[in-house]
Amino acid sequence: MKIFSNTHHHLHRGQQEMFRGRLVDCHEVPQRLDHVLAELARRPVGQLLKPPQHLNVDAALESVHTSRYLAFLATAWQEWVKLNPDNANRDALPSVWPLPGHHAFRMDKPPLNFAARLGQYAFDAGTPLMAGTWQAAREGAACAVAAAHALMSGESATVALTRPPGHHAGPAYMGGYCFLNNAAVAAQQLIEQGLQRVAVLDIDYHHGNGTQAIFDTRADVYTLSIHGDPQTEYPFFLGHADERGSDEGQGFNLNLPLPRGTEFEVWFAAMQKALQVISDYGPQALVVPLGLDTYEGDPISGFKLKSAHYLQIGQAIASLRLPTVFTLEGGYAVADFGINTVNVLEGFQTF
Repeated sequence: MKIFSNTHHHLHRGQQEMFRGRLVDCHEVPQRLDHVLAELARRPVGQLLKPPQHLNVDAALESVHTSRYLAFLATAWQEWVKLNPDNANRDALPSVWPLPGHHAFRMDKPPLNFAARLGQYAFDAGTPLMAGTWQAAREGAACAVAAAHALMSGESATVALTRPPGHHAGPAYMGGYCFLNNAAVAAQQLIEQGLQRVAVLDIDYHHGNGTQAIFDTRADVYTLSIHGDPQTEYPFFLGHADERGSDEGQGFNLNLPLPRGTEFEVWFAAMQKALQVISDYGPQALVVPLGLDTYEGDPISGFKLKSAHYLQIGQAIASLRLPTVFTLEGGYAVADFGINTVNVLEGFQTF
């Protein structure tokens, strides 16, 4: 198992986020990945690597995100500081948003004001942007590209230690601590390398709204997500069971929302259903946005999974016997994040 690590992830270190109506210390912190690396040192399950320098990361990003959005991210920090030199000491958070579909807002004339543009590309105020965000996010995406290419070169499983996470990032928006959709990048790279069918199984507590949006109209990437019910759980506005895809993608998206408080047995039954759907689809590879915020100790989530359950989850994923890319997503019980992550990978290997 080749494991590609984002060595620039520490450059993204948010100070505060808006959470339930107040500014709080960020839940998504560099220590999350540090704990994973420490656990991998204690229980090595593969070869730890940096992504190769020759990868065309920009082309990979442009295959799932709009060029205008990518250009914004690449220059956002410089624009933020230019707006006010004092901004160099504070993260950028949006404070104004257009309301899609409302006749009072023009979407055909992008604003020049940075604060307005930041709101145009963000769907929450909990995703702080800072000086190192673009470099950290881009290197995380490079890990996803490298993991996909290694899979196509014959590896049975690869891992992209992508921090910041990515599955909430859509074609032209950020949110949920996510800027670039690493799982979508990996899936698209597998398609561009010659595969006809890829499945994406998102097991994060929060619905992978960005991934669903990116592949909504396509039949070559089947997206599946097991998550908290969007009627009560973030990101709220997508992830219902009746969303099955659009146009050519009709029937190639599956959402399995579950209520807050769900225990492992019920969660695992939903996973078994998802695995059967994947098997019936017959993909040539699998991408797993690996969120561990289903853990009982997670401070911002609501399922009741225990650390030992992640070994069983890894084994269940391996039972598909598909070449598999894992991308790292949520999980905010920081001290246990490394144990739970490596449990999945160890379980996958021991099937």
